[in-house]
Amino acid sequence: MIELLRQSGSSFANDINNLILLITVLAGFWLIVAEVVLFWLVWKFRRKPGVKAQYITGERKEEMKWIHWPHNLILICDVVIIVFAIRVWYTVKQQLPPAGSTIRIIGQQWAWRFVMPGADNVLGTKDDIETVDELHVKVDSVYHFKLETIDVIHSFSVPQFRLKQDGLPGRIVTGWFKPTKVGRFDIQCAEICGIGHGIMMSKLFVDSPEDYDKWIASHTPAAVSSN
Repeated sequence: MIELLRQSGSSFANDINNLILLITVLAGFWLIVAEVVLFWLVWKFRRKPGVKAQYITGERKEEMKWIHWPHNLILICDVVIIVFAIRVWYTVKQQLPPAGSTIRIIGQQWAWRFVMPGADNVLGTKDDIETVDELHVKVDSVYHFKLETIDVIHSFSVPQFRLKQDGLPGRIVTGWFKPTKVGRFDIQCAEICGIGHGIMMSKLFVDSPEDYDKWIASHTPAAVSSN
């Protein structure tokens, strides 16, 4: 988990990392406090010879504060988490920056198909490039994707990008990402989609501008057919 958090490959990955860290710190703090108080009370009020246990109803004011104060403090922490979570949600899911390119992602049992624009960088033309289980993108470029499935629910997931988007049959879901690091990254299906779910793996290649242009030129249908 720690190693995964170090591998941030998209522009919004650190936003999600920081949100995870915030939740971990706040939840971990209250976990430690609760355990320390619990063991202190167990030790302080342990069974002693000649001392009978006392039944406490929790209705007295001095008793109720042990419930109300921790409860209110935890609620404040919850509000802080919700505020930060909404900010990250808006950045990742609601705000669509202008796209440098748009791609189609099609999930099916049990593979990912990708349709990328060719040399004209316009999706839906004759020079579109279609691949299976292999997606090439350019570093530091914003991509919009149109996610769809042709059979059951699939979930497009790139762990190093902190990207996960469910695809539903009959719907086209729009999302975006901006790769910030050159390299090869895993694409997974994060929704159990049948017996072959575990082998539904693909690769995402983030290329430098020069390598990306070479790959596009060599795979654009017009260029391939002329060779």
